[in-house]
Amino acid sequence: MELTDAQQQFYRENGYLVVEGVIPPAQLNALRAVVARFKDASRQVSSSDGIFDVGPGHTPDAPKLRRIKDPVEQDPAFDALMRSKVLVDIIAPLLGGTVRFDHSKLNFKPAGGKANIAWHQDWAFYPHTNDDLLAVGVMLEDCTEENGPLQVIPGSHKGPIYDHHQDGVFVGGIRDADLSDDLDKAVSLTARAGSISVHHVRTLHASSENRSDRERPLLLFSYAAVDAFPVFHTEDLAAFDARVLRGATTLAPRATGVPMRLPLPRAPGADSIFDNQAGIKAA
Repeated sequence: MELTDAQQQFYRENGYLVVEGVIPPAQLNALRAVVARFKDASRQVSSSDGIFDVGPGHTPDAPKLRRIKDPVEQDPAFDALMRSKVLVDIIAPLLGGTVRFDHSKLNFKPAGGKANIAWHQDWAFYPHTNDDLLAVGVMLEDCTEENGPLQVIPGSHKGPIYDHHQDGVFVGGIRDADLSDDLDKAVSLTARAGSISVHHVRTLHASSENRSDRERPLLLFSYAAVDAFPVFHTEDLAAFDARVLRGATTLAPRATGVPMRLPLPRAPGADSIFDNQAGIKAA
């Protein structure tokens, strides 16, 4: 599957895209089976660990699973999808023709639960030498207005880089009051299971509470152009180059004049967006 010229232009102008019917039903069902296995395993942990991020009050009988960390490293089904031709063909032209996998996560929004994510830009979490980065959201279940879909502000990828700090600490989010002029422009990325969303690393995005009676999982893969190198983050070169999915490796990062601010310092023990955003103060 390849994007049309119109789809590519829409992404460049708006900083996001929804592509429907990307993942076939058989593969989707296989992924759901893997997810179910991990959800069951999460009942056995009492607190967040290297695989599971769980919320306050998590118990075997009342699980509060918020995230499976690095799913690509946890099961080959996720890895195979991440590097699949269908996804790489879609995103390659949006990144200038080359693709390097960056990281993955599987976020859950439990039925009737809060688990809202405040407005933020991914760029605040992992600045690079240029901003040819994007995230693909794989909809494992239908994403509707009721179950807390990803929301974006069109065109915000061309706007300012917002400060995601408060009181000198990185909180990974922006107060609604600081975006009051833009919030009425927000668009919900809704589509049937098997569809994907794509958003630019600088696009403002968030998600609200799940008001439905069904859980809403979203599998996220982040990718970068091969010549985009992380800032203030040490990489093993062999491992870094092993993540190149399309294009040749390089030792010459492409540096552009994109403003950035390091996501430091962080609150002690904060290792996820949920922990970071717990520090956001209303005023």
